[in-house]
Amino acid sequence: MRTGSHWVLAAVYLTAGVLHLRDPAPFLTIVPAWVPDPAGTIAVTGLCEILGAIGLLVPRLRWWAGVMLAAYAVCVFPANIKHAVDYVTLGRGGLSLWYHVPRLLLQPVIVWWALFAGCVIDWPLRRHSYPRSSAFR
Repeated sequence: MRTGSHWVLAAVYLTAGVLHLRDPAPFLTIVPAWVPDPAGTIAVTGLCEILGAIGLLVPRLRWWAGVMLAAYAVCVFPANIKHAVDYVTLGRGGLSLWYHVPRLLLQPVIVWWALFAGCVIDWPLRRHSYPRSSAFR
């Protein structure tokens, strides 16, 4: 299950990263006003997604990729909130509440998925813990 999990998550993040770089315009509209350099931020997030996807596929990097993609999912949550609020208050964003509500509610699952696919956690399947990177020994 974990093998399939990291392959699927890597494909999702790779696709998202490529989209961020190829067509940043839709992503620019959801960047909160307090984020400096929205275009640069979109480019960096795209690169983070691509590097995270690659990291999930490299066993030596998988743990770090899982941790960093989980942190990434937490960091981009304000953009997801802004996207939903803009839709509700301004009627823009092109996606309905059928997208926004599940997307917001599933953010903790995305964080968990990154940690699970990165072999950082086993919950809820097993109690076995994986050794951390040698940097922690």
